[in-house]
Amino acid sequence: MIRSVVMVPDARLKTMCDAVEEFNNELADFIIDLEDTRASSPGCVGIAAPQIGALKRVAIVDTSGHKKHGEASSGHIVLVNPRVIHAEGRRMGREGCLSLPDFTANVERAEAINVEYYNADGELCVLEARDFEAVVIQHEIDHLDGILFLDRVANLKTDVFPRRKK
Repeated sequence: MIRSVVMVPDARLKTMCDAVEEFNNELADFIIDLEDTRASSPGCVGIAAPQIGALKRVAIVDTSGHKKHGEASSGHIVLVNPRVIHAEGRRMGREGCLSLPDFTANVERAEAINVEYYNADGELCVLEARDFEAVVIQHEIDHLDGILFLDRVANLKTDVFPRRKK
């Protein structure tokens, strides 16, 4: 089921999410709703639970359909209780967000990460991600920690831009 996307300045977007304790049908149904909502937004490569109003540590990333970065993608990834266990390098890139649709900003992130997470079946996984996919994963984990991409902008006057209308 497609759910409404929570928009800035909703306080849920600035709230630390709770760890998922049980891998059950309720979680499976929630993941379907999260994916349906992501898929309903053309070009969306990631979404986190607080963006649909749920304060649980669940996010979905799928960069495989991105025109510039799809070939380097790990595909559709459901991340439950994710945490970055290693990061290296730095890169500056333009980011946007479903919850703040009118702006993009230059954000500095790690260039490569290893992320530990549980998949939808409760199996512990480790993923190595680089470049665009690593950025998207970091962006979604930030959502789970109550951090918005604007919180990581060095200078709000020079690094935030109105989103180009399509």
